[in-house]
Amino acid sequence: MEIFGSLLGGFATALSPVNLLYAGIGVVLGTAIGVLPGIGPALTISLLLPITFSLDPVAAFIMFGGIYYGAMYGGSTTSILVNAPGESASVVTALDGYQMAKNGRAGAALATSAIGSFVAGTLATLGLMIFATILVQQAVKLGPPEYFAIMIVALSAVTSLSGTSAPKAVFATLLGLALGLIGLDNQTGQLRLTYGIDALEEGIDVVLGAIGLFALSEVFWYAATLRSQEEHRETIRGSVWMTGDEFRRSVPAWLRGSGIGFFIGALPGAGATVASFISYAVEKRVSKHKAQFGKGAIEGVAAPEAANNAAAGGHLVPLLGLGIPGSGTTAVMLAAFQIYGLQPGPLLFSTRPDLVWGLIASLYIANVMLLVLNLPLVGIWVKLLDIPKPLLFAGITVISAVGVYSLNRNAFDLVVVFVLGVMGFLMKRYEFPLAPVILGIVLGPLIDNNLRRGMIMTDGNFITLLTRPGTAAILAVAVLFLVLPFAVRLYGRARGRKDLATFAEAPEG
Repeated sequence: MEIFGSLLGGFATALSPVNLLYAGIGVVLGTAIGVLPGIGPALTISLLLPITFSLDPVAAFIMFGGIYYGAMYGGSTTSILVNAPGESASVVTALDGYQMAKNGRAGAALATSAIGSFVAGTLATLGLMIFATILVQQAVKLGPPEYFAIMIVALSAVTSLSGTSAPKAVFATLLGLALGLIGLDNQTGQLRLTYGIDALEEGIDVVLGAIGLFALSEVFWYAATLRSQEEHRETIRGSVWMTGDEFRRSVPAWLRGSGIGFFIGALPGAGATVASFISYAVEKRVSKHKAQFGKGAIEGVAAPEAANNAAAGGHLVPLLGLGIPGSGTTAVMLAAFQIYGLQPGPLLFSTRPDLVWGLIASLYIANVMLLVLNLPLVGIWVKLLDIPKPLLFAGITVISAVGVYSLNRNAFDLVVVFVLGVMGFLMKRYEFPLAPVILGIVLGPLIDNNLRRGMIMTDGNFITLLTRPGTAAILAVAVLFLVLPFAVRLYGRARGRKDLATFAEAPEG
């Protein structure tokens, strides 16, 4: 009952006129961004961070939550109508959604996507409320060695489930850790990896990393692939609603997708893309209409859309409960917490309950807003695709530059962001995942600090630190994350199962 009492307090915070306004701004921005191919929530929150410094933290995070949920909603529109997913998590939706649009059932596909997103988002927020509270109760018992081990789990999970080859994922993770360790050592006062550049003494700000790797790299990628981009847009023909049979087939798919998406999303590193692929595979296996998959099966839209929206709620569980991000977007949100002088985790629930419960309550409100926005106004969102891409990406470049300079009034930050943008472009070009890099930048200093505190606790004995019961159990999970994808793929190849043979090789989420 204490949880629901806290939630009522959260609704009192979220329903204030100012916070409702910011929730509305967030869902509108998020939906618009989700519709535009290649621009995701991590990029948007990164760009808005410098602008929100003057806001109250509660209002800022309510807006960020709306953006996050809205972007997951909006990504399905272009998947269905243009066969160009706005978010990587919506790639699976395009398999059957675009075929439904070609068959004159675009309205039904958009309807099952919108309602499934609402159902999944609501169930995921309920799960977030319950599991984050349970996690907080256990987290207060953890010490630095256990936190060090949990962060290793996050890195191993995002490395093994990043959707690319293992060497590339490991390289991206190590690169992120190296970037995160640049600057002044907090404990010894020594400079690390600065190579005599005074401007790097303070390290690389996570906001600079996010804007460079997500925003500027996307601009460079667009410029490099402009001539090869072709789009054919399907129009919304026929009924804009589902038939009775389509609705009945969608309901179990929504529920299964929600459950799969939330629990996979709550695992650090297991992104919404992985959740949507697994949900699609499960639905194809249990469906009575297997022959329709790939040709316009409504379950092929309902399940992955529910899964990727539920995964967004799942991602917030380790962030709020432990202060550890499990995805690129939550890594940027952790940076936002730090900018406001806050550390998510057990203490935040007691020191700033208005922020935590206001954010959770606002996610319920955002889901209702998004359902109202998505069903009747889908035609307006599709119009966003008419924005000339050169103007769109030029605007992103300008906003990135202004936002970066406003952080510290330091022109060298622009150089850092440009270098990171080029690095991000090259990584996209050669199919290196970006999520492990930004996660490494965030977690690098935290791993360093907790490892050193753990070493002090064990009198400098590294073996003793690793063999503490809690630490050893958590590190065993990290090893399992690294081994599991390879084991599943080997089993799939041995059994001739293509779905298992390509496990976790989906695009990065």
